[in-house]
Amino acid sequence: MKLVAGLGNPGDKYRGTRHNVGFDVVDLVAQRHGLIFDDWKSIGLLADWRRADDRVLLMKPLSFMNLSGGALVAVRAFFKPDDVLVVCDDVNLPLGRLRARSSGSEGGHNGLKSVAEMLGTIEYPRLRVGVGRGDDRRDLADHVLARFDPDELRGVDDAVTRAADAVEMWISEGLSKVMNTFNRDETNSS
Repeated sequence: MKLVAGLGNPGDKYRGTRHNVGFDVVDLVAQRHGLIFDDWKSIGLLADWRRADDRVLLMKPLSFMNLSGGALVAVRAFFKPDDVLVVCDDVNLPLGRLRARSSGSEGGHNGLKSVAEMLGTIEYPRLRVGVGRGDDRRDLADHVLARFDPDELRGVDDAVTRAADAVEMWISEGLSKVMNTFNRDETNSS
């Protein structure tokens, strides 16, 4: 069994914000395969994907971003997946750029910080989706909680689509293949 946790903030207020890109990615994977998210113990929304060769849970924590680790650990403890992939936004990557890693620091991301604290390690796979830093004079919290500008929407949609492709590749072919395929800069390709 595999678990894919898309990080974000619950509620309509945060839908479409930079911080909810992780939710957008798992939503697209679920949509592609006709999966429905159900509430699981008021901790997270889960979609159960029963594949011929494996079972995959897609998860959206119902806690806020900076408490995502608790929800992830609860789902992990109950279902005991063999592999976990965390999907989130990253302000340190240009808009649309993807980066998969097998481990690493949180890079200032409070959701990843919570996951590392609750897991007790930074040794877990993650897929980061670049949302750009924006204006350096703007408060970073305001930036990640803001919706994308109209001129950014095409790039974000493309990034979410490629990230969903990367999640599906991770499920079937593993993290190394994802890193080799998606870690190169495709944000400027036509």
